[in-house]
Amino acid sequence: MITLHTWTTPNGFKASIALEELGLPYKVNPINIGADDQFKPEFLKISPNNKIPAIVDDETGISVFETGAILVYLAEKTGKLLPASGEARYKVLEWLNWQMGGLGPMFGQLGHFTVFAPEQVPYAQNRYKTEAIRLLKVLETQLSKHAYVAGEDYSIADIAIYPWINTLRTFYKQEALLEATPHINAWFAKVGARPAVQKGMTIGKEAR
Repeated sequence: MITLHTWTTPNGFKASIALEELGLPYKVNPINIGADDQFKPEFLKISPNNKIPAIVDDETGISVFETGAILVYLAEKTGKLLPASGEARYKVLEWLNWQMGGLGPMFGQLGHFTVFAPEQVPYAQNRYKTEAIRLLKVLETQLSKHAYVAGEDYSIADIAIYPWINTLRTFYKQEALLEATPHINAWFAKVGARPAVQKGMTIGKEAR
């Protein structure tokens, strides 16, 4: 059994989607980041950076934080959604790291300055909107050539990116940025139709 410590954020949904896709038994421990649960000592023991999600695998005794590491761990545990070797493996890891180092942080900053910031900062809004558009162009180009983000097969790279595109469209109210990205939109609909994705995107909402 895997314990998933999570909350209803794009990063939290990555882990729950992966668990659903891989068919692994798990239980959910909600970490209410609005109530500062992420700073409690018992959570910091498994996630010292005080960020969700984190997992604990009762079978192995291993705990993992950071979503990229979580996705790789779960994929390697099951032998699914990440090729074991060769070029295909590194393509998945490339795009997983692209999301971790670029898409997620930049979309997060865009969301902060357009939704959460107590005052309007036009420079910051324009900076992160411009970067979001650039990143979307990169993704659009890739998806114009391949069925999925890292190639012809669905992988943890798709799982990592999907919740952030969803948040851009919905919570951040930036759907206009996707008007010129037909390949992203088709990919988004295809991935969003997967039952495991639909279920994974609901995890934690009841607690919230």
